[in-house]
Amino acid sequence: MTTLTEMLQQVAVFAELPPNQIQWLAEQGYETWLDPGDIHRQEGDLADCVFVMLQGELRIYQDMTDHELVLATYQTLDFFGELPILTGEAQFWASGRAISPCHIFELPKAAFWQLLSRCPSVTRRVLSTMAQRMLDVQSLYKQNEKLVALGTLAAGLAHEMNNPAAAIARCSQDLSQLVPQLTAYGINPPILTSTQQQAIAALYQEAVDQVPQSPLDPLTQSDREDEMTNWLEGQEFSAPWQLVPTLVSAGVDVPWLDRLATQIPPEYLPKVLNYFATALSSQDLLKTIQTGTTRISELVTAIKDYSFMDQAPIQTLDIHQGLESTLVILSHRLKQQDIFIQRDYDQRLSSIQAYGSELNQVWTYLIDNAIDALVNHPTPSIKLRTYQEETHLLVEIADNGPGIPPEIQPRIFEAFFTTKAVGQGTGLGLDMTYRIVKKHGGDIYFTSSPGETRFYVRLPMDIKLG
Repeated sequence: MTTLTEMLQQVAVFAELPPNQIQWLAEQGYETWLDPGDIHRQEGDLADCVFVMLQGELRIYQDMTDHELVLATYQTLDFFGELPILTGEAQFWASGRAISPCHIFELPKAAFWQLLSRCPSVTRRVLSTMAQRMLDVQSLYKQNEKLVALGTLAAGLAHEMNNPAAAIARCSQDLSQLVPQLTAYGINPPILTSTQQQAIAALYQEAVDQVPQSPLDPLTQSDREDEMTNWLEGQEFSAPWQLVPTLVSAGVDVPWLDRLATQIPPEYLPKVLNYFATALSSQDLLKTIQTGTTRISELVTAIKDYSFMDQAPIQTLDIHQGLESTLVILSHRLKQQDIFIQRDYDQRLSSIQAYGSELNQVWTYLIDNAIDALVNHPTPSIKLRTYQEETHLLVEIADNGPGIPPEIQPRIFEAFFTTKAVGQGTGLGLDMTYRIVKKHGGDIYFTSSPGETRFYVRLPMDIKLG
């Protein structure tokens, strides 16, 4: 049977230790056993030990909103658990679950520090392992953050597109029912003279031109419907309530009806008004369809501008276009909280060479964080400002939220740091934002106090990109 010291000697980070130090190491720790499904350490538990998997398999993960983010899997003779201790974290920021029966050696933190101070070979191997794991974990976080951000944006765009698409579908269905009525109500040319037809066409065009840009208030609508109903009843018109709401909503009034009545024989008035009401309804449906298709086209254009679809990685771009595309992408969130957007753009700014899609990620993270800071604010607002400062372009993104607490301000650009609940949103995203800005040769910094947080992105006008 293999002894504990023999198993520890096989661990890569301890491979150069002499037998007496291996024996000392074995005496400092203790062994624990897990069944499949058992939790070894929970996220938030005290970071009190480092570990060696003597036998078995353990999965390290974080609970997200709708899934588990697997960070690593450790197997027999793997050394793990050093990241939180070496980075100064008081707690584990991930959980471990046994995949198979596990036999684990646990070395208390104090003994681990003592081992590092005594054995340079262990320090060298541990730091090398730590550096690679930091890169691996950071890569996983970045990929997960991008996927979460993409999912959030996709959900918002789906919501934005659903409204005009539903309106188009509804109007198309209604229009398909009105077209046969238009044919049935068609005015037979022999019935009316050419002069009467021209007069009717002119009156119809007048009605189309005076359609209100916004719906009438309920009281005005009701008063005009009553007035028109009385007029139609005076003309011995049957079932006037079937036409009145449509005609009033289209802007038709009693003086218009008076002019129509002077142009055609009374017996043709019901047929002509039915025709007008159906045609005006059709016109309104067509206008709604046009508005919906225009909105969808705008969203598609914004998506292409935001992602720089079918374009080279480096583009000559207008910084304002990127900001506006980002606002369109995030419009569902802005509408939900009724956030007022204030723009102060310097239109004299020239275009710059940049990684367009990456800069748009910067605007997305900063604006998304500002939106989160404004939850439950009575008068939420975000201000976007651009200007030139000598050889640099500056973009300011400010919100009137509660501010960033002073105790966390020094940490907000750290990798993995977030103030959001696990799995919520895109995280702060400021580590990625910082790296993108630095990649462009720029700087990012902020000021924050209750009532105003302002982020500054400072980019050279002549960016040197590889």
